[in-house]
Amino acid sequence: MPHLPSYSYLDPQQWDALIATLDSIASSCALCPRHCGVNRLAGERGFCRAPKELYISSIFPHHGEEPPISGTGGSGTVFFSCCTLRCAFCQNWQISHEGEGEPYSTERLAERMLWLQTQGCHNINLVTPTHFLPWIIRALKEASADGLSVPIVYNCGGYELPEIVRLLKDVVDIWLPDMKYGDNGPAQEYSGAKDYAKVNQQVVREMVRQTGAWRVSDDGIAHRGVCIRHLVLPENKAGSARIVEFLRSIVDPRDVAVSVMAQYRPKYRATEHPEIARPASAQEYLSAVRLFRDAGFEGFFQEHEEIDGRFFIDFAKRKDQPLTGS
Repeated sequence: MPHLPSYSYLDPQQWDALIATLDSIASSCALCPRHCGVNRLAGERGFCRAPKELYISSIFPHHGEEPPISGTGGSGTVFFSCCTLRCAFCQNWQISHEGEGEPYSTERLAERMLWLQTQGCHNINLVTPTHFLPWIIRALKEASADGLSVPIVYNCGGYELPEIVRLLKDVVDIWLPDMKYGDNGPAQEYSGAKDYAKVNQQVVREMVRQTGAWRVSDDGIAHRGVCIRHLVLPENKAGSARIVEFLRSIVDPRDVAVSVMAQYRPKYRATEHPEIARPASAQEYLSAVRLFRDAGFEGFFQEHEEIDGRFFIDFAKRKDQPLTGS
């Protein structure tokens, strides 16, 4: 039987109550841990610099996400402009920091979500959505009424508020958060978020509590759970060991998927920080992968380009084998 998405059980009154709550939060903005207090509904801009209308960089079927998310039909990706973080090494800084994109009405976004579904996408993948939540929920309400029936993926930098995650419990099926840093020092230095590690751990805990175990259908497509992304930085600046230690303390390793990522490049302003002004080496990357694998986590790693350039290899296929390059 097909797995119905969480939002399919919401009635119009529940949608409207959620929208009203998010509007209230955005009117003195506390959608993210910055708590800027600006009136986003009136067009005031806070740390994220987002305007009052939706701004979207691109909408397309994405075939490069983790296999259970992209599947064969792709992940229906909606890439929102602006961001609540200010990462010095941002790969998409034109979109995240400079707000590159175009305005969308909620009606147009709803239409595009339905279009993604008609293209065979397995889900709707909301990328950096938090600062536009009141508008996104309006679009989802409309799309759901018109026949949207695929899961919602919440693809974020992991700098969220537990109370906002709780509000979305009946909307989001798959949480796809980053765990960028195990320590607050590098988080402040490179992303301007002095409380990132503490906040990130709180919100990942809530995401895991909310969805339960990672669940994949017989056809290999994810329909519920948490997949944690961890980008390996040079000089161990991401604090991989601390992240593994934290995750082991809150969850059975079999109940989440982990995606250890190798694509760090010193883009944007990374060269202003000498210690991260180079790619992570194959040795640094594989050391981080071993930490997760040896702790019992399953999921995906990206073979480093110095090795063979293939992406998203399943941990389980290598459990009893030495990692390439070790």
